[in-house]
Amino acid sequence: MPHAATEMPSPSHQSAWRSPWMWGWFSVLASVITANCIMIYFAVEGGPGLVVEDYYERGQHYEKNMLARMAKDPSWVMHISEPKKLRQGKPAMIKFSLATKEGGAVNPDSVTLYVYRPSDAKADFSVPMQSVGSGLYQAEITFALKGVWDILVSVQKEGEEYNEALRLGVMPSKK
Repeated sequence: MPHAATEMPSPSHQSAWRSPWMWGWFSVLASVITANCIMIYFAVEGGPGLVVEDYYERGQHYEKNMLARMAKDPSWVMHISEPKKLRQGKPAMIKFSLATKEGGAVNPDSVTLYVYRPSDAKADFSVPMQSVGSGLYQAEITFALKGVWDILVSVQKEGEEYNEALRLGVMPSKK
């Protein structure tokens, strides 16, 4: 009979640290912890995602005035013509038409084009639109960044404001 010190341990007495199942579970646990740490880092270091600082007050103001604006709606026909190909750094002509339901001319006090970058409020800007005919307006703008942009045409008439909005996609510039 062999001596007890020279016997090989049976598989039931093998260390748990040598099991591939144990290493698999530790790998999954380490992956989950690493992914969570990365998400926490991006949440803390990333931008807040807010376009304006006073979003709550603006929301309250919007709700209070929504019914009043609907009652004063002049039922104009407003349309923004989207340029075919928008490229970063290239000038683009934004055209806007304004008429009554019957097709008559509307003479507003001013027409302004507001350009908003949903992911970066620092890139927002506005330009006045120039009249190029009866109820036709245009403005030439250049998008500094590629991606999604929101444009809003604001028509001022007798102290009232009326808006038309459009979301645009800007392609990267060709090199």
